[in-house]
Amino acid sequence: MTWNPSELPDAHGRTVVITGGNSGIGYFAGEQLARAGAHVVLACRDPERAEAAVSAVRRRVPGARVEATPLDVADRRSVDAAAEALLDRGRVDALVLNAGMVHPPRERRTDGYGNELVLATNVLGHFRLVARAIPVLEATDGARIVTLGSLAARLSRLRLDDLQLEHGYTSWRAYAGSKIAAQAFGFELERRLRASGSGVTSIVVHPGYSTSGRTPGVRGVNQPTRAKRFADNLQAAWTQGKDHGAWAPVRAVLDPAVTGEDYLGPIGRTKGVPVHAHRTRSSWSPRTGARLWPLLEAAADQPFPLV
Repeated sequence: MTWNPSELPDAHGRTVVITGGNSGIGYFAGEQLARAGAHVVLACRDPERAEAAVSAVRRRVPGARVEATPLDVADRRSVDAAAEALLDRGRVDALVLNAGMVHPPRERRTDGYGNELVLATNVLGHFRLVARAIPVLEATDGARIVTLGSLAARLSRLRLDDLQLEHGYTSWRAYAGSKIAAQAFGFELERRLRASGSGVTSIVVHPGYSTSGRTPGVRGVNQPTRAKRFADNLQAAWTQGKDHGAWAPVRAVLDPAVTGEDYLGPIGRTKGVPVHAHRTRSSWSPRTGARLWPLLEAAADQPFPLV
């Protein structure tokens, strides 16, 4: 099925929550969904940046229904409070798991619970959030959980015997491993949702190679320097703006033809309209998903209420 990002289906009546929605792909996904009529909730760590994003959406999309809610995915208390806030809404049509750390520290660091920081930020916080908020998604007909993966998942492997990278940490291993784990979580979640008879769908997408220097300037959200614009435009043949990177999660939220069996990404792999992409063996493997699941439950200190 073809998809035109400029002609989105009507999304009035839908509530979409986007983690890390104050900048980058999360912000532009929120703006595009608001333009389609959705009620958008930007779940963000920094309240000032969150309000700047809300103001930007309202400025650029007249009549937009958009708000912010607090969420720091590396803080369990914040995750639990955000989950409770979602449950209180009574309806969430889509939860987009976008928040994450793109530039990991050079040296291994841990969160307040002893977990490797990149894994905690990019995977464990979302795992705990979904586990606690799943009842509101179950209560919403046709709800979707959309996980943001990465092309980096094709360039490394998941070390299940050392998920926390206690040995041989590098910033690249931390980032790529966390993205493989995030995708594996999304695919395994879909298998468990189907096995439990749930009406919720888990969809994994990747945004290609999306850079801020090729992204439209938005006051308070995306304001790259001239040097950044110049450098990123030198890569124009294989990069795109984050506004285009947002096309994949937006399609996953709105396209009724997309299922949990799909994996969406740009048609040119690094850029272009979102199409059905080739799933990576490391993240799609049911064996990997089954082995990873209890490790995530233990690290997030959160049993998941599914089979």
